[in-house]
Amino acid sequence: MHKVVVIGGGIIGLSTAYYLNNAGVDVVVLDKGPLDDNCSFGNAGMIVPSHFVPLAAPGMVEQGIRWMFNSKSPFYVRPSLNMELISWGLKFLKSASKKHVERSAVPLRDLSLLSKSLYAEMAEEDGFNFGLANNGILMLFKTQKAADEEVHLAKRAQALGLDVEVLSPEACGQLQPHLKLDVAGAIHYRCDGHLMPHILMRQLLIHLQSKGVAIKRNSEVVKIEQTQNKLTKIHTTSGVFEANEVVIAGGAWSPQVAKLAGLKLPLMPGKGYSFMHDEPQKRMDIAALLMEARVSVTPMGNQIRFGGTMELGPVNHQINRNRVRGIVESIPEYFPDFTPQMPDNANIWHGFRPCSPDGLPYIGRAKNYSNLLIAGGHGMMGLSLGPATGKLITELITGKPTSMPLTAFDPGRYQ
Repeated sequence: MHKVVVIGGGIIGLSTAYYLNNAGVDVVVLDKGPLDDNCSFGNAGMIVPSHFVPLAAPGMVEQGIRWMFNSKSPFYVRPSLNMELISWGLKFLKSASKKHVERSAVPLRDLSLLSKSLYAEMAEEDGFNFGLANNGILMLFKTQKAADEEVHLAKRAQALGLDVEVLSPEACGQLQPHLKLDVAGAIHYRCDGHLMPHILMRQLLIHLQSKGVAIKRNSEVVKIEQTQNKLTKIHTTSGVFEANEVVIAGGAWSPQVAKLAGLKLPLMPGKGYSFMHDEPQKRMDIAALLMEARVSVTPMGNQIRFGGTMELGPVNHQINRNRVRGIVESIPEYFPDFTPQMPDNANIWHGFRPCSPDGLPYIGRAKNYSNLLIAGGHGMMGLSLGPATGKLITELITGKPTSMPLTAFDPGRYQ
């Protein structure tokens, strides 16, 4: 019997296994796939204390409605009579308030800053070299409307103690003098950073296996046995596992796993796309977000990863080329030197972000069970919040005081 079964081998699950192993806990990781291309591999690789405003914010409802009628827009809700989507949407509308945004800021800030410090520690360990860069992220804007919104947000960030600077177009150019920009300015969140997620994930897998952690690929959970208030056996397509504690960290598939234990976990998959662009000149070293387009731009060695869009709806693996075209067409508007061609479907990566209705992750013990913990719902910030989540879950399992309060992230808040 393993002491802990972690269900899910994305950045949240592997981070949890990493800290459990460091604490001397026997752990096995189960994943439904081969662990070579999940959502943690193809994301923007950004570490974002700047993202202290949850997805469920008042302006997002109005903006989202406008975007829905543009086939190339960065946000789309796939029309569906799916009751889970309808229920999720009603919860989102209820959460999208100024009060919710205000009370979420400090917990999200603290969770991100904890993760950032943990990434710095991990990067110093032997066997880890995942391109960690702590030089910030530039929020680039072209319009006065976006400038006003971003400057207002920057002032809130400064009030929260984050390292932020408002930049003129000239100051933006001075930061990366070999890169041509066409912007009205930027906010430089120097508190942010980026890394290469595909390399991080592979190095985490190698590290865990070298430490004796059992990684069970292609092991989909199909049944969960329980006795009274305790989970006893996890049945998978590759065998049956027993544990003293169980952690559900299955990303967008967590609700299906939770359902096997009789729990409802409000999450919707938010499909995102990314593709790589060769940049041998390495003119860019600070990651950027194109604010009007909602596109991420991350330097990764001799390449740049462009990513974006949020398609909310049931899981499907169709490539919406109009959404990807929207990403491609927005890039030269900010970076005239970058003119990527529309990639073939084979070169377009897509993944599913696990989005909670209120934009806050679920981190903590589940109600009704004494040995079940939930680590999920991180939306677009899974990579950023992975280490902090893993450490906090480990502290709960080992009975240590948590590094920060977890009230805002209670997994039972919708039960």
